[in-house]
Amino acid sequence: MKELIQTLTSAVGVSGDESAAATVVTELLRPYGKVTVDALGNIHCTVKQPEVGKEHILLDAHLDQIGLIVQQIDDKGFLRVASCGGIDRRVLMASEVTVHGKSPVYGVICSQPPHLAKEGDSKKPPQLEDIAIDVGLSQEKAKELISLGDRVTLNGPVRELVNGQLVSQAMDDRASCAAIIKCLQLLKGKQIPCGLTVLFSTREEVGGQGARTGAFSAFPTKAIVVDVSFGQTPDSPKHKCGELGKGPMIGFAPTISRNFSNELVEVAKKQGIPYQLEIMEGHTGTNADQIVIAQSGVETGMVSIPLKYMHTSIETADPADIEASAQLMAAYVLRGGER
Repeated sequence: MKELIQTLTSAVGVSGDESAAATVVTELLRPYGKVTVDALGNIHCTVKQPEVGKEHILLDAHLDQIGLIVQQIDDKGFLRVASCGGIDRRVLMASEVTVHGKSPVYGVICSQPPHLAKEGDSKKPPQLEDIAIDVGLSQEKAKELISLGDRVTLNGPVRELVNGQLVSQAMDDRASCAAIIKCLQLLKGKQIPCGLTVLFSTREEVGGQGARTGAFSAFPTKAIVVDVSFGQTPDSPKHKCGELGKGPMIGFAPTISRNFSNELVEVAKKQGIPYQLEIMEGHTGTNADQIVIAQSGVETGMVSIPLKYMHTSIETADPADIEASAQLMAAYVLRGGER
């Protein structure tokens, strides 16, 4: 699992520019079915063609990651940037980054020494328009390598905590991509009693356009959306978070199917797969909100992997939860999506 996570998280795919990550997942999916790419860059893998009168299940995880986009190269060669997705401004200062220009360019986000800070500055995060990236180049040299619109990612290679939890940037949502790939490994060689399509969708972090169009194209009868959700930490409200190592979080929310959620719980119990419940109000804030309204409507369920330190360079997940998510999806698919 660590090797798979490393492969997935090292592939660059900031929202709206996911092509490098798409190339990586395309190769990972080829052993399991026909792989195609649509106009928005979504990756579709047809594992088993749907048949008339039988369920057609879609497994979705988003391919894109949060990042920044270059807006200006100032007269000193510093980069001014805007957000691609909900990047956390509180932890940006002094971060190491990579600018994905004509070739990768290492940079650091400028940080003012505390001795020069004004009273009260430490209590509020800077606005993005006040943030600059130092790439160590003059304006002229910077413009040779970097263009406006180039994406920027936080540096955070895969590392392992003593307890086996994995730390990396882009675990949101490559951990879920890993769970779906592992699910396909578990299904390989088995008789799948329903249609099955995988969708690795683009642009989730900026509105979910990829999931909406991808699900419209796939036209499933049911969908399982796999994403990450809040992992429990000392400073987080327990009732909104899942515990790492205690299994995937099965979602219940007004926008998704309660029957489907109950089915996932039933399968988990029957198979002895550890699970937790995630109760949400209103929208889920995931691709589920888009897929559920595709075509004439798709019955949708949610499986979430608990993740600590979301939208930072140290996103942390437990491989056991990724494995259990894969087992849950595989068990559900093997029962054909039938109630």
